[in-house]
Amino acid sequence: MRLFAAVLPPEHVVQELAAEVAKLKRLPGSERLRWTNRPGWHFTLAFYGEVADDVVPDLSDRLARAAHRTAPFALALSGGGQFGHGKALWTGAYGEVEALRRLADRAESAARKAGVPMGEHRRYKAHLTVARGRDGVGPRPYVDALAEFTSSTWTVGELVLVRSNLPRSGVAGEQPRYEVVGRWPLRGDS
Repeated sequence: MRLFAAVLPPEHVVQELAAEVAKLKRLPGSERLRWTNRPGWHFTLAFYGEVADDVVPDLSDRLARAAHRTAPFALALSGGGQFGHGKALWTGAYGEVEALRRLADRAESAARKAGVPMGEHRRYKAHLTVARGRDGVGPRPYVDALAEFTSSTWTVGELVLVRSNLPRSGVAGEQPRYEVVGRWPLRGDS
């Protein structure tokens, strides 16, 4: 199954982001972007790709330990940016971002120890993707519009393992479906 570890914002923060995205969709050219759906809004901590079913229990145990070693922390959505010459438009994180980075490192380490091939380690960049661009769509107006955005702060209290079910219908614009397959409360002191 195709898996990733994530932090999910609470519903009230999702609603705030939805209101901001509604404003972005009123900007000229917004119909040329592929906007992510609300169920897809998350901070990916570590992307695992296809994981064999027999590896999932060990990965889950290791993620539980990573969550147990991590204390809850405060986070908000804030600002915006782009990756890949405008291919991804995102909002970032504000607050205890270093705690989010540590949790991401622990989620990656859990996978490596469980035998999930992770490729080369990269420094974690906290982002929540709100749209994907196509060639010729300039992201600058959207990044500028997100510059002043900051959501309510919430306390991140859990690490989530998510299954990504890719679109199979062939219908243009169909989004992946996400299914939570594990949740672990944050309990540590760092």
